Amino acid sequence: MTKKKGIHYSWIVLFVTFIALLFVQGIRLSFGAFIEPWEESFEASRAQITSVSLVSYLVFAVLQPFIGRLIDRIGVKMVVIWSIVVVGAAMILTAFATKPWQIVLLYGVMASIGFGGMSNVVGTLVVAKWFTVKKGFAMGIMSAGTATGQFSVVPLSILMIEAIGWKLTVMILGMIILIVLLPIILLLFKASPKEKGIEPYGGALPENVPVSSGGNSLTSKPKGSFFLQRPFLFLFFSFFICGFTTVGLIDTHLVPFAQYCGFTAATAGAAVSTLALFNFSGTIVSGYLSDKWDSRWMLGGLYGLRGLTIIILLVIVHEQRFFTFFLGQTELLFIFAISFGIVDFATVAPTMKLASEYAGKTIIGLMIGLLFFGHQIGAALGSFIPGVLFDQTGSYDITFVTAIILCLAASIMCFMLPRPKQV
Repeated sequence: MTKKKGIHYSWIVLFVTFIALLFVQGIRLSFGAFIEPWEESFEASRAQITSVSLVSYLVFAVLQPFIGRLIDRIGVKMVVIWSIVVVGAAMILTAFATKPWQIVLLYGVMASIGFGGMSNVVGTLVVAKWFTVKKGFAMGIMSAGTATGQFSVVPLSILMIEAIGWKLTVMILGMIILIVLLPIILLLFKASPKEKGIEPYGGALPENVPVSSGGNSLTSKPKGSFFLQRPFLFLFFSFFICGFTTVGLIDTHLVPFAQYCGFTAATAGAAVSTLALFNFSGTIVSGYLSDKWDSRWMLGGLYGLRGLTIIILLVIVHEQRFFTFFLGQTELLFIFAISFGIVDFATVAPTMKLASEYAGKTIIGLMIGLLFFGHQIGAALGSFIPGVLFDQTGSYDITFVTAIILCLAASIMCFMLPRPKQV
C-alpha cells in the first residue's frame, strides 16, 4: 500500500521526533542557565562548573558513532525510550547533588548518555527511513525541534531558577520528561514505515539505486580511504567549528556573558528566547532551501555570517559608545540574538544533505555519526575553554576573536567542497 487518505504517518513521526528533541535537547541547552547558580551553590569557579559541560559533550560525542550500531541491535524506538528514561532519572537525581563531582556524574555522564541517544543523529536516521522526498525540509523541521527547546526550555529554566531555585527546577524538568514525553513516544513513535504497513513519504526507492555515485562520492573509493577524502574532512572540521561556536560557546555562555555585562536574568532569558525563535525560523528555511540551492554555498555563507554576528558581542563590551546615539547595550544584545539565531542551527540540514549525497547508503550512518562526534567535540571545547579563559582574563574577548577566525576557516572549507555527483 503506497497511499492513504489524510496525513501521511511520516509527518506524525516527524512531529513526535520534533517534540522529543524539544524536551531532551532543550534541557541539554539549558546548561548555561545553571552555571552561576552552581558556582554559588558549590562555591566553585567557572572552570570547575564548565568542566561539567566538557564531560557532558565528550560523553555525547563518543556516543554518536555508536548510536547507529545500537539502533541496528535494539531498534530506534528502544534507543529513544531508554534515552528519555535516563535523562528524566538523571535530572531528578541531580536535585540531590551536594558536591560538584556529583553534578559531573549525574549531569555530565548519566544525563549525557540520554542526550546522546536522543540526538539529531537519531532524528536524521528517522528522516532517512520515513522520507524519500523533501528530505532537506524534513531535516530542517527535525533540527528545529532542538531550536524550539532552546526557545522554550532555556528561558523557562532561567525563570524557574530565579523563582524556585535550581534544585526544584531540575526535578520538575526530569518529571516532565518522564510524565509527559515518555507516554507520547510509547503511543505514537514508529521506527519505520514497515511498522505501519506503508511506504515512506514519496514512495520507496529501488533497493539497487544508490543515493549518489561518481568521483565525488565517498563510496566511489575504497572505504580505507574514507577519512582521507576532502568531502569528509572538510565537512568534519567545519561541523567541528559549528559545535564550538554554537552549542559550545554561544548556547552555553550567552546567559553568563549577559549577566557579566550587567543584564538582568529576565533580559538574558528574553535574549535567549529571541535567538531561539529566529533559530527555529532559520533552521526551517535552511532545510527548505537546501532542497533547492547548492548546500556547499549555503554552508559557506552561513559560517561567514556567523563570524560577523559574533563581532557584535565584542562591540557590546568595548565599542558600544559609538552606538549610544541610537542603540544601547540591550538593543545590541537583541540584534545579536536575531542575527545569530538565523544562522545557528541552519547549518545542520545542508550538512546532513551533503553527507547523504557524498556517502551513499553503505556508510551514511557511520558518516553522520562521525560528523556529530566532531560537532560535539567542538561543543565540549567551546563550552570549557571559554570558562578557563574567563577565569584567567576576566573576559570573553580571546574566545570571541578565536570564534570569528574559526568561522572564517569553516566558510572557506565549505566553499572548497566538491560538487556531489548524484544519480
